[in-house]
Amino acid sequence: MAAAAAAAKGNGGGGARAGAGAGAGAGAAAGEAGGARKKKGPGPLATAYLVIYNVVMTAGWLVIAVGLVRAYLAKGSYHSLYYSIEKPLKFFQTGALLEILHCAVGIVPSSVVLTSFQVMSRVFLIWAVTHSVKEVQSEDSVLLFVIAWTITEIIRYSFYTFSLLNHLPYLIKWARYTLFIVLYPMGVSGELLTIYAALPFVRQAGLYSISLPNKYNFSFDYYAFLILIMISYIPIFPQLYFHMIHQRRKVLSHTEEHKKFE
Repeated sequence: MAAAAAAAKGNGGGGARAGAGAGAGAGAAAGEAGGARKKKGPGPLATAYLVIYNVVMTAGWLVIAVGLVRAYLAKGSYHSLYYSIEKPLKFFQTGALLEILHCAVGIVPSSVVLTSFQVMSRVFLIWAVTHSVKEVQSEDSVLLFVIAWTITEIIRYSFYTFSLLNHLPYLIKWARYTLFIVLYPMGVSGELLTIYAALPFVRQAGLYSISLPNKYNFSFDYYAFLILIMISYIPIFPQLYFHMIHQRRKVLSHTEEHKKFE
């Protein structure tokens, strides 16, 4: 659910992904329209830290994007491009775990539980599926979600950075609330196809599975667990996706009204 989960990041007011998230922008827009009292943001030190964090993450995902393009130009093929960006992808996606800490200490006003789910869904896909099942790393489906994540994250972290600086260009806001229409289904498709491709290898190797009997009298079937994860996309993704559609209408329509007023 990594790509779909990204749809809701920040919707609570700053984000599962650091900084001032999508909902913060929407909330601020609604606040300005209704003349409501603005919520107090992070202090100057926290803001400076969040700006640095988001700049670093933007740069990191740009490195991944450049790596993909360079590898494609060098190979003349899009097959197996994952290997060219494997290390930075793991590093920067795992680095997003800091966003759980941001929520826990209160510098980002979002739910720790929701943020943990959103961040861990991607970390799980990177380490527990793509890293652990080497056979899927050459699958085109991996490239599908990597490209979707990369474009999404460059836009999203740029959005957070400029929001924190109170200088958000309309183009970035528009991209944040528009490109997801294509990128999220693209990412979800890549994630599901990658998990599906991993299933026969997981079953054959008994990866991460625990069989009875054992001294703990406990069993775990990782193969069945992955199937349950795939099934969970059915109710969860549409809710997140259409929530972002609603947010898009609210945020961009307010922006247009604000421009006319000016």
